[in-house]
Amino acid sequence: MTLISFVVPAFKVQGYLRECLDSILDQPYADLEVIGVDDASPDDSGEILAEYAARDPRVHPVRLTENVGLGPARNIGLDRAVGEHVWFVDGDDWLVAGCLPHVVDRLLATRPDVLIVDHVRAHWNNVGTRSAMRDVFPEPPGEATFRLRDRPETMRLLHTAWNRVVRRRFLLDRELQFAPGWYEDVSFSYPALMAAERIGVLDRVCLNYRQRRTGAITRTRGDRHFEVFAQWHRVFRLMDRWGPAVEELRPAVFERMIWHYLTVLGNGDRIAPELRPAFFAQIHADHTRFRPPGGYPVPGGVEGLKHRLVAAGRWRTFSGLRAANQAGDAARRSVRQVRRRVLPVARRTARVTRAAALREYYRAELRRPLDPTLALFAAYWYRGYACNPAAVYAAARQLAPQVRGVWIVRRDRVDTLPSGVEYVVAGTPAYYRALARARWLVNNVNFPDFVRKRPGSVHLQTHHGTPVKVMGLDQQRYPVGARGMDFAKLLRRVDRWDYSVTSNSFSTQMWERAYPAAYTTLEVGYPRNDRLALATPEEIRKLRAELGIGPDEWVVLYAPTHREHLPGWRPPFDPDRLLDVLGPAGRLLMRSHYFHDRDRRPRGPAAGGLLDVSSHDRVEDLYLVADVLVTDYSSAMFDYAVLDRPIVVYAPDWEAYRVARGVYFDLLAEPPGAVAVDFPGLLELFRSDAVRSTAAEQARQRFRARFCALDDGHAAERVVRRVFLDDRPERPTGDVERSGGVDAP
Repeated sequence: MTLISFVVPAFKVQGYLRECLDSILDQPYADLEVIGVDDASPDDSGEILAEYAARDPRVHPVRLTENVGLGPARNIGLDRAVGEHVWFVDGDDWLVAGCLPHVVDRLLATRPDVLIVDHVRAHWNNVGTRSAMRDVFPEPPGEATFRLRDRPETMRLLHTAWNRVVRRRFLLDRELQFAPGWYEDVSFSYPALMAAERIGVLDRVCLNYRQRRTGAITRTRGDRHFEVFAQWHRVFRLMDRWGPAVEELRPAVFERMIWHYLTVLGNGDRIAPELRPAFFAQIHADHTRFRPPGGYPVPGGVEGLKHRLVAAGRWRTFSGLRAANQAGDAARRSVRQVRRRVLPVARRTARVTRAAALREYYRAELRRPLDPTLALFAAYWYRGYACNPAAVYAAARQLAPQVRGVWIVRRDRVDTLPSGVEYVVAGTPAYYRALARARWLVNNVNFPDFVRKRPGSVHLQTHHGTPVKVMGLDQQRYPVGARGMDFAKLLRRVDRWDYSVTSNSFSTQMWERAYPAAYTTLEVGYPRNDRLALATPEEIRKLRAELGIGPDEWVVLYAPTHREHLPGWRPPFDPDRLLDVLGPAGRLLMRSHYFHDRDRRPRGPAAGGLLDVSSHDRVEDLYLVADVLVTDYSSAMFDYAVLDRPIVVYAPDWEAYRVARGVYFDLLAEPPGAVAVDFPGLLELFRSDAVRSTAAEQARQRFRARFCALDDGHAAERVVRRVFLDDRPERPTGDVERSGGVDAP
């Protein structure tokens, strides 16, 4: 028999589900199964489960035709489980690496009905907060099992399904299942503890409980929080049914109920002010209805005062006490903020004064009406006309001529703009005026922190690549690669986005996790790749001629990525040795990352078959003339794959890179073609022609099916029609538009 069945319900967790599944399947213990329940999720959660099932026989997906909610979805998973024990893990949480052998050892040694494991709250800002384990058990609980009546303090541990592993036969014998509705854990976890003959506690952190910035039920206001009452009513009905066996636990269970009610009431993210009197009235009613005849252990201090006010039904006094506490907290925060903002006069320089004057001008312009025709475009921190914004700009000129497109550009890059493109120079009064008054702001990175999101304005974030390396909030776990980043400011920038363009469902999933906010995702393909999808042989011949490349030459483009954590790093790569292997018909183009644009060498004639194209402004030209792309972890591979030409991954520092910088998937296991991990291996790939082998071809086709299906040459058109014309055109297969928002249970 399988030892552990993991039941993983999935609803709108596409950004987190891969991490959850990987954390289970990569554990150093294999005797497990995963029942993944797609609760009619409107995102790609179901597709992710199917993908994992296709490559790991331990994963068994279940796809529901209608949304039933978290509790019933768990029940469906339980019905299909075959393991001796069941662990309900939510799709946005993840296990701690290496925890499972410790859980298994305890299960086999003590055979508990319920084994509670420790957890941490993993906040979106990379802060972890410990559980109540040490408060509940100041002395480690040890390996011995116990009944709840012997250690009733166990009820003070968080009452969730995911922090406990439960014997499946025990659940079936006691007919314990999850009820529908919110707070479904309540009517499952407490009865399970009361019914268990053998409870164990493993004081080892085994699970990361994700505290999402957006989309969590616990951060959602609404009247559905009143469903907590029905869940506790079920608990007391079960106690009535079980009779004397659990009667002595009634006072402790009652105290937990009132504590939970007050916790929900006190959370401003859940109960809106207008609903609080009614919620308090229901607490009072339940206090009267369920209070044990012999009383219960009322806590001391302020908490005890709250209990007494609930018992007396004194809402006004209760509300006044809460307001006084909040006012005191606000006053203390205000003092701290004032202290932080006071700056020494000596730090005010002439540069700061000029910048302040321009910001004042910007604020004055914000009071003027939006220009209803102005669209402001930018790319790569004002480096010029490039990438997705350039493709959207060109499409808008054709499809929405009433829109006036203006580019922001650095002064030293003005001469790179195509003829006829209107622009403003960054840092000038015209720049601040355009930022303040533009109706549309389009960028493939973020605009500066001072930029305000005005009512009626539309911010379009196009991004600039499908991610291999981790991005956004995920970088918090890799501090070496996130040096100098301010994640609070990053989120304020992300909150300005109205639309986020993605080229495939994988990017949609990763951006949702890395940049949690309420934008709408346009999963339409990458506009910059339209040119690659529609290029003609004549265009390619012309480009090769402009670069001095003959029609019979075999062109290899080498384009490595930048390593933020290793400034100045250069991969071990000898162009002359590669050219020797390529032979007389070979030509090697080398291009540095755009972060190095200030020290680029001017483009010159080829020397012995080598051409430095780092200063070439349009990387798409280079893709079109190349017969093979050699790269490492750059998003270039996803764009180049649109052309369906050979790709080689040259990854000499893969293990160091994935540890220091972090990656979203195992590129060496799922490559777009042939792979080399050292330079001799790279030379051998070309010497043996493995670059164009059947295995490399099959890998590329799998890669293209996963990442390039939407790049059909019309992505820019779809973006323009949706964003500038408020039209919803027909979409290619797989193309979707998704809104950010709140998870439903």
